[in-house]
Amino acid sequence: MVFVLDTDKNPLDPCHPARARKLLKTGKAKIFKKYPFTIILNKRIEEINKHQYRLKIDYGSRCTGLAILKNSKEVIWLGQIEHRTNIKEKLDTKRGHRRFRRNKLRYRKPRFSNRKRKEGWIPPSLQSRANNIYVWVNKLKKLIPITHISYENVKFDTQLMQNAEISGIEYQQGTLQGYEIREYLLEKFGRKCSYCGKQNIPLEVEHIIPKSRGGSNRVDNLCISCRTCNQKKGNQTAEEFGDPNIQKQVKKSLKDCAILNATRWKVYELLSNTGLEVECGTGARTKMNRINLKLPKDHHYDAICIGKSTPDEIIFKTDNVLYIKALGRGNYSRTTLNKYGFPKAYLPRQKYFFGFQSGDMVKAVVPKGKHKGIWYGSIACRSTGSFNINLIKGRIQGINHKYCQIVQRFDGYKYIIERREMELSHSSQPLEGWASCD
Repeated sequence: MVFVLDTDKNPLDPCHPARARKLLKTGKAKIFKKYPFTIILNKRIEEINKHQYRLKIDYGSRCTGLAILKNSKEVIWLGQIEHRTNIKEKLDTKRGHRRFRRNKLRYRKPRFSNRKRKEGWIPPSLQSRANNIYVWVNKLKKLIPITHISYENVKFDTQLMQNAEISGIEYQQGTLQGYEIREYLLEKFGRKCSYCGKQNIPLEVEHIIPKSRGGSNRVDNLCISCRTCNQKKGNQTAEEFGDPNIQKQVKKSLKDCAILNATRWKVYELLSNTGLEVECGTGARTKMNRINLKLPKDHHYDAICIGKSTPDEIIFKTDNVLYIKALGRGNYSRTTLNKYGFPKAYLPRQKYFFGFQSGDMVKAVVPKGKHKGIWYGSIACRSTGSFNINLIKGRIQGINHKYCQIVQRFDGYKYIIERREMELSHSSQPLEGWASCD
């Protein structure tokens, strides 16, 4: 289905692609936005939206599924947001450079005493996920008259996920009851190095999966080793270092569960601020609905099955899924740093070059040369006017800005449309027939 706006940019009922093509061909409408595809009418009409449109959100730590249902029965749009996962890594790198510089520049006065966090603050890596959902709810509200929201508000019990048999006082006490971490590890590994077995020497607390490789400070990811083994191991895992038995004790990471537990009410608060009625659903109900509807396991299909409003039968009016990847809007820093944290090069201060900015989706018609042809993709700008075009696979360098036409301005996201040939019988087998375009 194609989103439709009137001349005042107010959302109307979406239409079938065939009708949209007819409106565009006769000049009664123009393309307003490429992703998600939206047309705007050239002539004012008086139309009343008679249907209810429900936006369903399957919130996940890495990907969030979106689905829009007409009258809670017809699926007219599917989408999936891929959240940013590199924010903490970038903040850690920035912090390391800053601390190194301040260590060298001792004349700079400390400013730690005037820092204060606002009420309701959550870490930037978590706030980014909540903001992505809030932004896209507001984007879709401007394209289609959404009346209701269904949101899967799930809480994970990490204690039971690690040990399903735990109960009673053991559930309350946890693993380290009566121990300090170092003393617990010394007793667990017999007061000897976990790797070489040496005893009666100074021992250090060591990460089995290094933090630089995604490891955490959970006690099952810690062991003790001598300084020689610790330094020799470096940033290898215990299995890579040659000790798979130590590696086996590491339990599955609960990082994703912790992210959802920490942000689920923050997302609910942002959704409530949209002014729409919000329905909350559980993960068990979502799974039951998905099994009853015989849908495959995927984020956008899970979104269809959220909440009590899910009907016993659904009708698919779309076979496209819009995959949305959050990229951010670039860096504030206009300086590239060396490994010591000092400047080695400077980036231009201006944002636009010849009417383009990096990330814009363009159509390049090259009339001659080795890159002759028509190319679609996002651009990387240069001050010389010779741009790079990033395709789905590969990159073309040295395209003159005169050959480029704007398809859609960069808004901090990358889009890919994938089409699935679906049968109305909702087969539970994996779907085939994928095709993508940027």
